[in-house]
Amino acid sequence: MNAVTHIAGEIGTGRNWLAGLVLGCALLLCLSVIVPCGAAAMEIAILKSSGIGAYEQAIEGFKATAPSGAIYAEYDLQGDLDQGKKLARKIRASEASLVVAVGLKAALAAKLEIVDVPIVYMMILDPAKHNLSAPNMAGTLMEIPVERQFKILRAFLPNLHRIGILANPGNSAAKMKDATAQAAAHTFQLQEFPVDSEKEVPQQLRSLLASTDALWLVPDSTVLTNESIGFILESSLARRIPVIGFSPELTRLGALMSLSVAYGEVGRETGLLAKRILDGDRNPPMKPVPIERLKITVNLKTARFLGIEFPKEVFHLIDETY
Repeated sequence: MNAVTHIAGEIGTGRNWLAGLVLGCALLLCLSVIVPCGAAAMEIAILKSSGIGAYEQAIEGFKATAPSGAIYAEYDLQGDLDQGKKLARKIRASEASLVVAVGLKAALAAKLEIVDVPIVYMMILDPAKHNLSAPNMAGTLMEIPVERQFKILRAFLPNLHRIGILANPGNSAAKMKDATAQAAAHTFQLQEFPVDSEKEVPQQLRSLLASTDALWLVPDSTVLTNESIGFILESSLARRIPVIGFSPELTRLGALMSLSVAYGEVGRETGLLAKRILDGDRNPPMKPVPIERLKITVNLKTARFLGIEFPKEVFHLIDETY
């Protein structure tokens, strides 16, 4: 507005004031077409459980595929659920058109306090376990469906049959039932070795290594600790048993291969879901949406040590090698 007034004033001095006035009005009209009066960009509120790097990568991915031109307001509950509830109430009173909950505590706070604004969640392991369902909630699945994992494993390891898994039954009973059925469909024999406490890991690992052809690691805080990971990988290699992991870091440390999803991909998939909802989709998915693009990492040194050769037709699927 100041620039337009300045231009009109310069042109409209002396006897040319009328021409200047007309030009000034024309400029105002043009600007009003380009930037409509009172037009407001869509606001998206991002509520994150903490500021860890993984969450930041997911948020960056979200912004890459979410509706363009959106204005973002970010809130960090710093691991405090009570603080998260306060922030969620603040978001509810704002002009936000959609809330992105990043991490479990953020999703729980949003569910408790926000009922009339769409919520999409991401970066949460096992959303069903935490009952993250509400009419205004949808989200993405950080885990890879077991059916897809077994399909990939069969392609990479056509001669593998017996797979062992260490898991706390209290955390994985329902999942193990589904995994066992999916394994059989791909001609794998899946056997669970229950671990009720970290102290049971060595004994159960010895039993597993003596009776299976591979160890399939899954996220389980009872089994996997900073102290146990190295022991599990070293013991498996000593018995020449390949380990299938769920993180590139496990592959780097010696696992034969890992199937994982990149945090940025989680964010991008969540951004597409958010765009779908904001575009007016009246039937958002009731179940968490799986991530389409996976990351497959392989440790070639481990493969050579174990005498394993992958079929040539799967090499193009590998994203990273060690």
